[in-house]
Amino acid sequence: MIQTPDKNTNMFIDIRTSLFAMYLFLAGDSSALSNWAYIDNPSIAILIVLFSLLVVIYLMNLLIGLLNMEIGEDNNRVSYLIQKAEILAEIELFYLLPHQRRWQTWFPEAIHYYADVDKTRIEIKRLIEEGEWDTKEFAEMREKLLKVLDIKHNPIDNEVMLKKLERLEEQNIEFEKLLKEIRAK
Repeated sequence: MIQTPDKNTNMFIDIRTSLFAMYLFLAGDSSALSNWAYIDNPSIAILIVLFSLLVVIYLMNLLIGLLNMEIGEDNNRVSYLIQKAEILAEIELFYLLPHQRRWQTWFPEAIHYYADVDKTRIEIKRLIEEGEWDTKEFAEMREKLLKVLDIKHNPIDNEVMLKKLERLEEQNIEFEKLLKEIRAK
């Protein structure tokens, strides 16, 4: 006896239940297609295989795209160099013997490297404009760089630092107002 399909046996009668059947199929539940014999309906078997392959390929491409975007944000030269330095420091500390750490060929007193003058000048001017140049670290080296690159910079007359100080003063005034309001309550 063959039962005629109805809304209880065939989920593809209504658009809402067919979408739910596809959701279940994505989750791995193929019971919505169990009413048909795959031998008698080879097109269903072919569609199931195509659906599985295409969904897997689409989802993997989506995952790869999301990972690529995340890696692109973090994949800059500075983070690479920091990670490389951390790995080298770990190797030097934990995997080298004491006599290997004293080898001058591996650990010279000074390391010389090439820096393009124009790019260095542009980067230093950018750091000065953003207020990141005036730190207490490597003061002599910074003075020599300014002299060699012929960059005029007076840290006392720095407009960026004055603007930062003005902003800090404004924040301090707002903070004092908030403290007064809190104490008044």
